[in-house]
Amino acid sequence: MMGHLSYEESIKKVYRGLILLAGVTLVEVFLSLLGKGYVIPGAEEYKVLIYIVGLGLIGLSLYKAYFIIYEFMHMRYEMKGLAMTVLLPTLLLIWAIIAFFQEGDSWKGRREQIKEKNEIKEGTQQGFQLRQDDFEIRNLG
Repeated sequence: MMGHLSYEESIKKVYRGLILLAGVTLVEVFLSLLGKGYVIPGAEEYKVLIYIVGLGLIGLSLYKAYFIIYEFMHMRYEMKGLAMTVLLPTLLLIWAIIAFFQEGDSWKGRREQIKEKNEIKEGTQQGFQLRQDDFEIRNLG
């Protein structure tokens, strides 16, 4: 546990954590530059590479968040119930963000469909049109 470490051991542990976070951040920067095509010109044209880079960035970011919460915020040393009261709402928040992005993308697609249906083409007439003689017969009879 953290309370049983000496001051020097605690400082070493903090520096190891900072070096780990710096290393992960450098890997994230490298992946970002790779995905944008700065490391390998033309790499941004490959969709598979973009998805792999995106998943790698998400995974590394989640690892950094886990490490910071469990090491620097001392969640590792807390009771399991307290850790769950912090982590479960966080997971629900992440789920809500993903759901909102999915819903927004669906609305965007439907907006394009509605715009296409509402466009009035020149020279075409919308709706039902009565002929003039049908209108006159009904009014006379």
